[in-house]
Amino acid sequence: MKVLLINGSPRQEGNTATALKEVAKQLNKEGLDCEIVWIGNKPIRGCIACGQCKVQGLGRCVFNDDICNKISEKFQEANALIIGSPVYYGQPNGALLSIIQRAFYSNGANISGKPAASIAVCRRGGATAVFESLNMPFQMMNMPIVTSQYWNIVYGRAEGDAAMDTEGMQTMRTLARNMAWLLKSTNGEKAPGRPNEEAWEAMHFIR
Repeated sequence: MKVLLINGSPRQEGNTATALKEVAKQLNKEGLDCEIVWIGNKPIRGCIACGQCKVQGLGRCVFNDDICNKISEKFQEANALIIGSPVYYGQPNGALLSIIQRAFYSNGANISGKPAASIAVCRRGGATAVFESLNMPFQMMNMPIVTSQYWNIVYGRAEGDAAMDTEGMQTMRTLARNMAWLLKSTNGEKAPGRPNEEAWEAMHFIR
């Protein structure tokens, strides 16, 4: 089984990548394959509602001059999806939203019904709004949303700071274990009654 993780940050090795790598590392420990795909920092088109993807039955966006379709092509072989985004003005990265909207609309048949989760990475605030925003397309696509011990939020400003958010990193590992448990349980593998848990490691930012 394979989980596709999308790094929706323009920074390839920023804090969003740190969070996704923590998830991927735990998924690998659970016996799942992973692929992290970075959306890059090149221009990405927004949907123009032309409808040609449906009219022509393309299974992809009619525009093929950015990374959207390359990511969309990976939906078919993926058993689950995890999307991570930085927080910009209380919203997900606009380029990432463009990819989600275009890929889900043009190629939704290959992602619908598969388990999914979102991750929001912020310096201080706005993460819950991003988390909710990223989860909404999953609900429209009948995708079971995988939870963790807390909302999937990681804190950090400078590159690498997220690794110091010990509770955030634990939340990522718990998310990975829950994802692995669900995938195994729904694919005929014998899974334990519930995933192994770590002792909760609460982190406070005022010291």
